[in-house]
Amino acid sequence: MSRGGSGGRTRVKTSKGRTAQSTRWLERQLNDPWVKKARAEGYRSRAAYKLIGLDEKFNLLKGAKRILDLGIAPGGWSQVARKTVPRATIVGIDLLPVDPIDGVTIFEMDFLADEALEALKDALGGPADLILSDMAANTVGHPQTDHLRTMGLVEAAVDFACDVLEPGGAFVAKVFAGGTDHALLAILKKNFTTVKHAKPAASRKDSSEWYVIAQGFKGRLTED
Repeated sequence: MSRGGSGGRTRVKTSKGRTAQSTRWLERQLNDPWVKKARAEGYRSRAAYKLIGLDEKFNLLKGAKRILDLGIAPGGWSQVARKTVPRATIVGIDLLPVDPIDGVTIFEMDFLADEALEALKDALGGPADLILSDMAANTVGHPQTDHLRTMGLVEAAVDFACDVLEPGGAFVAKVFAGGTDHALLAILKKNFTTVKHAKPAASRKDSSEWYVIAQGFKGRLTED
């Protein structure tokens, strides 16, 4: 590893056992200002600043009493929520193991499992004010397939949100290139008073990720 180039950019030498792709990823991480900022301020990932940016724009966290963090790993979003609303009940879930966060209940489970949904409801102890979903399906390298797999997770999260959200509550989810599918967008507009898309400053410019922000949950609707 060496320093060179303009602004003291850190360059990583390709070593035995490390692929060129992993070398590029490591170099990008080492030179990412959001990664450096996260380390300096004690956040587990640069993703913390995505939520901070969304909260500054949409005022998501203020006054929230029960928050659900779907796809919590490594925990940056819940760290931001705990710091912003320290008295809130915060519950997170992920397939990956997550180091404990003081004041946050964490489940290492598949969100799509029936037992997970009941566990989350019990841990919340009542209707949620805010549901955050940074979930993304494991990629297979085929853009359309990856998009559909992630949208499947978002659809499941929306269904759950409509079951556990307090009237007036909000739902935030990561989507990718292609944005929110028309069918899903119709569901969100039916159940929330406002639905918008945003790309936080902390999202990499070359990333296809966006976030859909649905606010003003209308309450559980009866079937037509």
